[in-house]
Amino acid sequence: MNATARLLQSHHTGAEPLRVLSASGQLGYGIPEEAFRRGMARAPHVIGCDMGSVDPGPYYLGAGVMAAPEAMIERDLELVLCAARAADVPLIIGSAGTAGAGVHLDATLAIVQRIVTRRGLCLRLATIRSDIAAVQVVSAQRAGRLDPIGAIDPPSPEDILACSHIVGQCGTETFARALALDPDVVIAGRACDTAIFATLPAMLGYPLGLCLHMAKIIECTSLCCRPGGRDAMLAELTPAHFTLESMNPQAHATPASVAAHALYEQADPLQVEEPGGSLMLHGAWYEALDAHRTRVGGACFMPRDKPSLKVEGARWAGERVVLLAGIADPVLLRVLPQAISDVEQRVRTLVPGDWLLVPHVYGQGAVRPLAPALQATHEAGLVLEFIAPQAALARTAAGVFKQNLLHHAYPGRIATGGNLAFAFTPSELDAQSAYRFVLYHVMRDAPLDMLFRVETTDLHGRPPH
Repeated sequence: MNATARLLQSHHTGAEPLRVLSASGQLGYGIPEEAFRRGMARAPHVIGCDMGSVDPGPYYLGAGVMAAPEAMIERDLELVLCAARAADVPLIIGSAGTAGAGVHLDATLAIVQRIVTRRGLCLRLATIRSDIAAVQVVSAQRAGRLDPIGAIDPPSPEDILACSHIVGQCGTETFARALALDPDVVIAGRACDTAIFATLPAMLGYPLGLCLHMAKIIECTSLCCRPGGRDAMLAELTPAHFTLESMNPQAHATPASVAAHALYEQADPLQVEEPGGSLMLHGAWYEALDAHRTRVGGACFMPRDKPSLKVEGARWAGERVVLLAGIADPVLLRVLPQAISDVEQRVRTLVPGDWLLVPHVYGQGAVRPLAPALQATHEAGLVLEFIAPQAALARTAAGVFKQNLLHHAYPGRIATGGNLAFAFTPSELDAQSAYRFVLYHVMRDAPLDMLFRVETTDLHGRPPH
């Protein structure tokens, strides 16, 4: 019998609160060890870690690499793996390696194997593969079962087939399949953040709405506190409510800060969509137990007739070079969009080929659209992306563009040079391959049991000397 079965057999819902420890909101960026140790001293029944996100953009999914530094990933994984095995409690990790495709999961498992070998650990590991075949997505699109999330262009079948990786966000249904195999550790590819923390409590009989609401808040550890941070977060769950407590005594979970976290990554703060249904927060309530802890209840879950699945896919867009420069001429700043357009037209006559310019003007709306009256008039920063099928073409376009903008004769110019300032040279930097999201969609009526592959393996390390 392993850690999951022991918990399922020994814990009696309602006899004592279930203690769920969230160790990391994105594993690999440094788990604060002091707070984590405080959490382990509270004898949690289960430990969860989120490891990934779509937030870093399409590059990591498309290129199949991890965003966090590998040395920090190994440090964080070693911390939670050893703690979970010492306490003999389940450890659940979701969205392995940032984007959660098979290549990310395999890279994460390679690090786990090194730790197991080095520390002499023995454990049963369950893995969930979240890769979705492109032909399945094309089939769903042709059947009218693929709906965009927000403003994204409809993908062509060719775009979908050209994606280097496509993943689906597995939910509690899939984690339950993995946990039914009695692992000590579960590591999933792309996953719903909530499923990491909600599945085992739901399997123990706690109300699913309460479990998901708890999970929605603690998956970001102490971000829901004042001040927010990355410290471990402990939830104590009963059949009627849950209590939230940061393991950093200086980070306080207040009713206002916890309720505000319902807005995090949500277009509708009262309804959170999961593969199997909707978490409804209309009746949620928040009560301060003291200055440090808040008790929460009232959420409910509404299942849908057929499950849906969020799918993400990225394809290569070209090789990218970035030109960095600054401008302090108020005259040029007033005409900058037109100046960039004029220079681009001139450079296209000098540098033929299939290259794309994507300008970002910081101080004039690169972060968000700004009314003219709010735009900076004293200086602005330029980040100009040049994307082309070959890095050499992107580099050529960037270099020629730089010199032409540097000496561009815009209306009202007083001097004959000095349009741009450069913090360093070369000011054109190779910036890896560029990828774009093709899929950021919901697949309706998704056959979850058929899409996600669940496997187990027993890992044995050598005894430490």
